[in-house]
Amino acid sequence: MTMNEINGVQLLEYMSWCMIFSGILAFVVLQFVNIPYGRQASSAFGFPVNVKLAWFVQEIPSLAVPAVFIILGTPATRFSQPSNQILIAMFLTHYVQRALIYPFLIRGGKATPFIPFILAFIFCMYNGYLQGRYLSQYGIYPEDWITDPRFIVGFVLWLAGLLLNLHSDHVLRTLRKPGEMGYKIPRGGMFEYVSGANFLGEIIEWTGFAVACWSLQSAAFAVFTFLILSTRAKQHHKWYLQKFEDYPKSRKILVPFLY
Repeated sequence: MTMNEINGVQLLEYMSWCMIFSGILAFVVLQFVNIPYGRQASSAFGFPVNVKLAWFVQEIPSLAVPAVFIILGTPATRFSQPSNQILIAMFLTHYVQRALIYPFLIRGGKATPFIPFILAFIFCMYNGYLQGRYLSQYGIYPEDWITDPRFIVGFVLWLAGLLLNLHSDHVLRTLRKPGEMGYKIPRGGMFEYVSGANFLGEIIEWTGFAVACWSLQSAAFAVFTFLILSTRAKQHHKWYLQKFEDYPKSRKILVPFLY
């Protein structure tokens, strides 16, 4: 590696540790403060942003930043390798759905307060740079990486988590018939076992991605995802129990039969 490459790797490692520490800090804070988002939205956290616009704008950096590295000539010395191409494609697949499809499937939905919106935008910009830069320029994998057990296990977990996340989003999106208002208890799929089925799917997805990439950068993303989404799942579970007297008592927060 050249000195510039060594400096680049060191920067990404520093960014990875910052992501982990910020996730731990957020996890501690969110034990005392509800995430001001969705049903927990509050005007105390800024003016409202249209929910479809918020989802599109906040998620698009995770798609656009890696694309810039690949398409517009930013050094992408590793992108010619099949392993790197597949790993980047796994990352981008999620955000094609999240930025370009999901926002336009939302039915109704509360506006997003500005502060959580801008924080999500900053995170996606940061993480898009971290994952995209590493996999396009610095990630070095053996030629047979796609047959390595770590890649295979990671890919299977990533795909299972992605499908669970998509199905759970569909369940939530179709709870209310056209014209109906108010909240309902989610039924079907993994929601029969946990309140945070959509969060569980995303946690599994990015854990699988981290195993497939086998890097500090992807591990930092998986840890951050777990810390934030496990907290959201806990808050949602508590809200459901308070909102619905007939909420299934056997339903866990995030892990079927355990938690």
